[in-house]
Amino acid sequence: MKILQNDWAEVIGDEFQKEYYQELRSQLKEEYTHQAIYPDMNDIFNALHYTPFANTKVVILGQDPYHGPEQAHGLSFSVKRGINPPPSLQNILKELAADLGYQIPDHGHLTSWAEQGVLLLNTVLTVRRKEPNSHKDLGWETFTNRIIQEVNAKQDPVVFMLWGKHAQRKKELISNDRHLVIESPHPSPFSAHRGFFGSHPFSRANEFLEEQGREKVNWQLPE
Repeated sequence: MKILQNDWAEVIGDEFQKEYYQELRSQLKEEYTHQAIYPDMNDIFNALHYTPFANTKVVILGQDPYHGPEQAHGLSFSVKRGINPPPSLQNILKELAADLGYQIPDHGHLTSWAEQGVLLLNTVLTVRRKEPNSHKDLGWETFTNRIIQEVNAKQDPVVFMLWGKHAQRKKELISNDRHLVIESPHPSPFSAHRGFFGSHPFSRANEFLEEQGREKVNWQLPE
């Protein structure tokens, strides 16, 4: 059975056969057996499942999944319906409202973005409960670097949103000058006031997409 059910299987499917991924997989089996790990193992690749490679027009890079119960579901910054948006996501929604004049929604479920071509990708795809960065350096970075490199190689212009120093370290993988890179401080409460607020990432992304003849994103989240 293919792990990826859409065109990503043809683009990056060979990663699953590589030695680093086989080692990562065996470590994850151990972790999921003996620890509380997020997201649910069936949700690990949701960013790719919701946003096919061919449709990808915006990439929002996160670090690793939320580490509280019921929060992470495989899309960076997103939480399931019924879960209070964590502080960074609250700040993203505040900037969205200030940028485009939208009402702040009563949830932080970003699936509607993903379905329009916004790849909500964490650089590490799993985490232990209440232990942020606990799966750093297991091998996920090699896997997600490949994803970024493949999007960089696309002929279609893409917007990369790099919020915070961790995401901005991936800028070296974005060598294609047909793409737009939007950099700002991270939306966390510790840094949002240093330039994330007022950065207008959503309107800037849509202006670029329209200039390039691509359909803009409807960033308004459905109630």
